[in-house]
Amino acid sequence: MLNKFRSLKAEAFNVYLLMMGVSAFATTLAYTIHLVYQVRQVGLNPLQLVLVGTTLELTAFLTEIPTGVVADIYSRRLSVIIGFALLGLSLIIEGAIPVFGVILLGQVVAGFGYTFLSGATSAWIADEVGPDRAGPAFMRGAQAEQACAFVGIFVSVALASISLQLAIICGGILLVLLAALLVLVMPELGFQRRPESERESWRAFLRTFRAGVGLVRARRILLLITLAAIIHGAFTEGFDRLWITHLLERFSLPPLGQLDEIVWFGIISAVSMPLTLVATEILRRRLDMTDSARVAMTLIAVYASLIASVLLFVLSETFALVLLGLWLTQAARAIREPLMETWINQHTESDVRATVLSIQGQADALGQIAGGPVVGAIGLLTTVRLAISLSAVILLPILPVIRRTAQVDPRRGSS
Repeated sequence: MLNKFRSLKAEAFNVYLLMMGVSAFATTLAYTIHLVYQVRQVGLNPLQLVLVGTTLELTAFLTEIPTGVVADIYSRRLSVIIGFALLGLSLIIEGAIPVFGVILLGQVVAGFGYTFLSGATSAWIADEVGPDRAGPAFMRGAQAEQACAFVGIFVSVALASISLQLAIICGGILLVLLAALLVLVMPELGFQRRPESERESWRAFLRTFRAGVGLVRARRILLLITLAAIIHGAFTEGFDRLWITHLLERFSLPPLGQLDEIVWFGIISAVSMPLTLVATEILRRRLDMTDSARVAMTLIAVYASLIASVLLFVLSETFALVLLGLWLTQAARAIREPLMETWINQHTESDVRATVLSIQGQADALGQIAGGPVVGAIGLLTTVRLAISLSAVILLPILPVIRRTAQVDPRRGSS
């Protein structure tokens, strides 16, 4: 019986790695050149670029809680499958017609997809393998993502050299196929469904939502993490949407013989992957993922490095230093993800885990909705360089917020 239980955990873990790897490969096919497509082929200006992101985040903000509650009441497995299918559909829509309005429609579909995935994926694997093994699973999942994304970069560049639209559409098709595969192979044994009477009642939705909000309000550490998510969201929207515009405006990309300039974006993505893999492996081996205080202090170091890296990227006058700043920024952000997921899961009960994670996702979306248009307007009215610099400054308050969480007792949620 014990061996059968262990084999079921191993099966879920293997499916999780497959899911993380294939989804990373597919999204890398599209997103390696996604912004280049929007800037070069669709011709979006800085404000339009940010409004595209704001549309995505507004959709996520409005749908994050309902989809998170669905994952807690109905099925996390179903939520994940729907999420990948919608995300794939969004890329197919965006790649098919290079028009601003169609891009916005694709972002609405993507917003729904992300909210079905947000919280449900990590809550599913935490239930299947157990909270104590979730931290290492998140780390291994991050490594699987990075390795498959590294391969995806080269395939993306090859497809984009034929057509920018082709790379985006192929990424979308692969995500839809992943959703179909998960229907056949994804287990769900650790999750306990609510009774049938509750699953069809809006009271069950509201009760689960209130339980998640109540937990966040009762535990000071979750309130602080929510504040950190808002700050992080305000930073990411401006940087993510404008860094390629900054690079293309400030520098003429060095020639690579007969190769297209799109190859440079493949090189930029490819170099960041080994840096992230090495850093993640060091963390996995040396950081005690059950020690919340150490995780918090590590996050402080990661965010301090992130701020410095963004400023190096945006203020440097030489192409080499700009690339170094960009690579360090990408590595720091990749390291942050499994740390934050582990941290939140340590302070959340299983029956509201997906809802609490969704609340964090909604806080991140709120930060992006509030901060993105402001940064985009600054980029349009002044310079993109100033707009990205402001994004780095926005991150500064996150350092004392995270330091405060290190002083909170995670068992009581108060100091």
